[in-house]
Amino acid sequence: MEMMLLSFVGPAVQSAWNLSSHEESLITSVVFAGMLVGAYSWGIISDKHGRRKGFLITAMVTAGAGFLSAFAPNFIFLIILRCLVGIGLGGGPVLSSWFLEFIPAPNRGTWMVVFSAFWTLGTILEASLAWFVMPRLGWRWLLALSALPSSLLLLFYGMTPESPRYLCMKGRKSDALSVLEKVARMNQTKLPPGILVSDLEIELYQKCTESEDTQLLSPKKNENMTPKFLDSNSGGTSSLLILLSPELVRSTLLLWVVFFGNAFSYYGLVLLTTELNNGHNKCMPTELLSEESQDVSYRDVFITSFAEFPGLLISAATVDKLGRKLSMSAMFFLCCFFLLPLIFHQPEGLTTALLFGARICITATFTIVYIYAPEIYPTSVRTTGVGVASSVGRIGGMICPLVAVGLVHGCHQTAAIVLFEIVIFLSGICVVLFPFETKGRELSDSVSSSKQVNAAV
Repeated sequence: MEMMLLSFVGPAVQSAWNLSSHEESLITSVVFAGMLVGAYSWGIISDKHGRRKGFLITAMVTAGAGFLSAFAPNFIFLIILRCLVGIGLGGGPVLSSWFLEFIPAPNRGTWMVVFSAFWTLGTILEASLAWFVMPRLGWRWLLALSALPSSLLLLFYGMTPESPRYLCMKGRKSDALSVLEKVARMNQTKLPPGILVSDLEIELYQKCTESEDTQLLSPKKNENMTPKFLDSNSGGTSSLLILLSPELVRSTLLLWVVFFGNAFSYYGLVLLTTELNNGHNKCMPTELLSEESQDVSYRDVFITSFAEFPGLLISAATVDKLGRKLSMSAMFFLCCFFLLPLIFHQPEGLTTALLFGARICITATFTIVYIYAPEIYPTSVRTTGVGVASSVGRIGGMICPLVAVGLVHGCHQTAAIVLFEIVIFLSGICVVLFPFETKGRELSDSVSSSKQVNAAV
């Protein structure tokens, strides 16, 4: 909801405060700038101090800054508060990684699609809310009401458990066992017999038994192994180096490009829905544009928001059957097909239909990449890895308003669409180049165990 409202607030504030097109774009861009900082920061915090702390902070910052932005007295205050909202929203990857660590491998794709469905519900609810609130109460009420869901998150903090996989990796096995016992009670079953053993312990045991010279690792060898295996205690710089290690560097760099392309395309399509159907694409004189800047087609935004439901259904149907790579790449290339006719001006109905189709495809790729990304990283750097990739995506989010708003306002619709085509096509190529498929693959806890599973796959 906080992201979707940007396509409504920008034109309204531009009209109310006589802002330039650049200043209108900045309202959106600063949110992504904040998300860039937040995604990296919350990822490191949750990998070092737990998923629940990241959850608490992101909810508090988003709710507080979102509500206060409704009372912003001028443009500068609005920019600062929306940037803080972005920092809070940057915790999204923490939530997806946290949820993922509770899901068994065979059902992971389906349940992550269910998880992503709430994003779609938020976009539709925001479009409905804007359609009702904006003409009657104005943009300030929209900002205030849109902050309520983030506030409600705080009510659930006390009942949310820490990830048992994270607790086990940290050596807190009794705490992890307590969480699993609670899960078993809620499901009216019992835990299977046995003890909790982490991937790290298995690796150390195997190295001990495979050694021909000694049955026990010497302190010196143990010490040298620590940076490689116990990397969960690393700082932000060390975690980033792990992401760029030989085992992960190819996946990391390709993932960054895909996240950039996904964010650039998704938010660009949301903004294009308002820009191409509100008179801006007619290349009117500047003074007329200012007068009609609030003439947002709420109907078209509402219709294209429903395109996310077919995108989710396609994701659910293909992610565990065809695999992550094939599903993503096919949707990227199909999105190019839908956008191609928009290189030329089309009737309003056809424009909406084409944007509807493109939104289906980009929603599917966005959903699947958030399933794939946590699966390729070990638990020790999972939220950091997804957080950094998400941060790179936010750079795409910062740039896309300048394209979707700036180029269209400047009568360069063709150049804007061609740029979207190039970014989306290159993203599809990067998906094809991913080194391995993660369908049905167990999550790993350390870099070396991840490498072993990849080799097996």
